[in-house]
Amino acid sequence: MPPSGSRKVGIEKIAAYPCSLALDLEQLARARGLDPAFLQNQLFVTARSLNPLWEDPVTMGVNAALDLIDDTDRETIELIIVATESSPDFGKPISTYIQKFCGIQPHCRNFEIKHACYGGNSALVMAAHWVLSGMNKGARVLVVTTDQSRAHFYKPWELTMGAGAVAMIVSDDPKVLELDLENHGFWTQEIADTFRPTSTAEVGNSDESMFSYLEALENAYAHFLKRAGPIDFDAYFKKNIYHVPFGGMTFRAHRSLLKLHCPGQVEHAREHFDLKTRPSILYNSQMGATYSSSIFLALMGLIDSCPDLEPGDRIGIFSYGSGSCAEFYGARIGDKARPIVKAFDLQSRLGRRRHISVKNYERIERSREEQMDREHLEVDFSDMEEHYASFYEGRRRLVLESICDYRRNYKVS
Repeated sequence: MPPSGSRKVGIEKIAAYPCSLALDLEQLARARGLDPAFLQNQLFVTARSLNPLWEDPVTMGVNAALDLIDDTDRETIELIIVATESSPDFGKPISTYIQKFCGIQPHCRNFEIKHACYGGNSALVMAAHWVLSGMNKGARVLVVTTDQSRAHFYKPWELTMGAGAVAMIVSDDPKVLELDLENHGFWTQEIADTFRPTSTAEVGNSDESMFSYLEALENAYAHFLKRAGPIDFDAYFKKNIYHVPFGGMTFRAHRSLLKLHCPGQVEHAREHFDLKTRPSILYNSQMGATYSSSIFLALMGLIDSCPDLEPGDRIGIFSYGSGSCAEFYGARIGDKARPIVKAFDLQSRLGRRRHISVKNYERIERSREEQMDREHLEVDFSDMEEHYASFYEGRRRLVLESICDYRRNYKVS
């Protein structure tokens, strides 16, 4: 088998599901008695995505994949990996629903992985190694990342919550993003910065999480340098993507690396960030926290908003997940990245979301929490009936129909 450096692997196609509802975060800030300027100046967020009660991480994942795959994919996918920390079941993986409702042929391994927000990157790298092994005779991998926040009313971090899903085909034809698997830097330590101990709770310490993120970044990058050799951080990477719990955190991350490896640029850190990284949060800033999906939405944002980004340009990517694990690596923009991402037109899909009031948002999230562990449930599609009719009916989107003896039953609209 030829050395991995002579073979290509990475993301062939990519799609995202931005949910069907949105909340204007300026409205939420005012309702909480907060200065809306904080959103723009510190958090770099404008809106968040959320789901009606007939959607969940299963439907988001399926709906993202349905917008991605075609009949050829259905016959050549032999591995499905779903990354999530939001699964509605502790044993049955979301990947089983992906296989069923996307019509993927049955000779297919599937499983779900979990490591907070790092799970999506872990799934991508695992899929790439599977392809690169050469043992699978040209088969391809479907990677799906899908997550939604829990309810955090009146908490300081409420303004950063969100939802969404991404689907990707990983293959030896990396039209969107080519990975360099030989020079990845890793870092891990056990820490309880954020975690989900029950089906409804999402707890932790936001300050601890921020400092853990930055410590992980510095150590993962140091490990990357140990593998890749000395480089000029500014010149080596055309652009930089960082995990996006909220947009402002990517500025803190970029400034941290500048201080350590590009001290001459620290005085102009904001301008450097605006050039190298700010374009990547185009979609994240409109969707809020998307956990395992965040770096992939950042990739789509970067490709869509940087006309100077060319095929073959190298970008730096940093992924972090609470608990914790982190990874830093370089990758090259694929030769079809711009037309593929442009044709998907995520901005138009975001624009089609229905914006709801703060009062309606609170009602939906309280109802979602109440029904999370229900043994029996009949979904009321008359709730927001007009929205169901305009966004779902006849559009072949997956929705939750009922729960019977804890079994979740879905239908295609």
